[in-house]
Amino acid sequence: MTATAVVTGLGVAAPNGLGIEDYWRATLNGESGIGRITRFDPAGYPCRLAGEIGDFDPTEHIPGRLMPQTDHMTRLALAATDWALSDAGAVPTDLDEFGMSVVTANAYGGFEFGHRELEKLWSRGSRHVSAYQSFAWFYAVNTGQISIRHGMRGPSGVLVSEQAGGLDAAGQARRHIRKGTPFVVTGGVDGALSPWGWVAYLSSGQLSTGDDPARAYLPFDTAAGGWVPGEGGAIIVVEEAEAARARGAAKIYGEIAGYSSGIDPAPYTGRPQALPRVIRQALADAGLEPADIGVVFADAVGLPEPDRAEAEAITEVFGAGAVPVTAPKTMVGRLASGGSALDTATAFLALRDQVVPPTAHVTDPAGAAADLDLVLAPRQAALHSALVLARGTGGFTAALVVRAAA
Repeated sequence: MTATAVVTGLGVAAPNGLGIEDYWRATLNGESGIGRITRFDPAGYPCRLAGEIGDFDPTEHIPGRLMPQTDHMTRLALAATDWALSDAGAVPTDLDEFGMSVVTANAYGGFEFGHRELEKLWSRGSRHVSAYQSFAWFYAVNTGQISIRHGMRGPSGVLVSEQAGGLDAAGQARRHIRKGTPFVVTGGVDGALSPWGWVAYLSSGQLSTGDDPARAYLPFDTAAGGWVPGEGGAIIVVEEAEAARARGAAKIYGEIAGYSSGIDPAPYTGRPQALPRVIRQALADAGLEPADIGVVFADAVGLPEPDRAEAEAITEVFGAGAVPVTAPKTMVGRLASGGSALDTATAFLALRDQVVPPTAHVTDPAGAAADLDLVLAPRQAALHSALVLARGTGGFTAALVVRAAA
């Protein structure tokens, strides 16, 4: 019999809320965490808005010995892990160290840390560069720091597939559960809100140049003109169902029921996008039909062509207006690998409270999006299963089906 992977704990670090309840309240109220960048002066750049986490004091959450060796996003990941473990009622020292693994996703690594150390190298010389630069910038650093801090020595890893990473990490966590590891910390926390990282974002040519936080990031809208970067994400505790019950898990949010991934073909090939196929495979993996899905959490790039392609994929699988679609990331920005992890946590909160969160700020659905039942205000609904979609730079595509606890 295949092991069931259930979610027992959530930890959220988002621009509009720290911790699941603050984040969830803000999201249902349509409260945005997007604003003008404060981490550095953005006046000289064409794009000046971001989803920053401004009320996080790492010294309240991170031991002093870790401060010199961690980037801002790793500190957020460590704090979110603590919150997720507490939410799960799990004490790592009470569990088998080889029965706990860590699988996170990350796209940018410790950009801010790396920026600071390279600045020292150029201005003061190599002797002034921190030895911690050797790993603090690395994509796998969150997995490493979480596993070391909590003594988690089971099979671990990191997924690097940009926005799709949070779903890919959840899929890998379920594989570990099915292969016999009973306890997995997964998810993703990301961000690169430093001048160096900002140049990397700008190189995509896809960022919104608007200065009004309420009108800058408008996926599926006639005014869509780019996306807004953000920082943060979510950490999720996944356990084998019987093991969770045996240890007396405080709660079970639901199950990771289905997963699939793919890669979009190069545009010049003329081959169809991967998303419809990936959606169908994730549904089949979960043993569900399209009619069983109560809500779709869209990837929602915020550019006309990718939005059109996603709307067409959803309509192809589900039918026009047949399923509620939402993109609460309009309140936080696109968080790279943290974005789909946050959407996954949000989906479980939606299942818990039987409410679909809104796609804030969007007022005029455009073109193919007119065929979507786009949720613009919180909507009560009988939700049993949800589908989370993500597409990353380079063609990465993923779909995750989550199901409410029985």
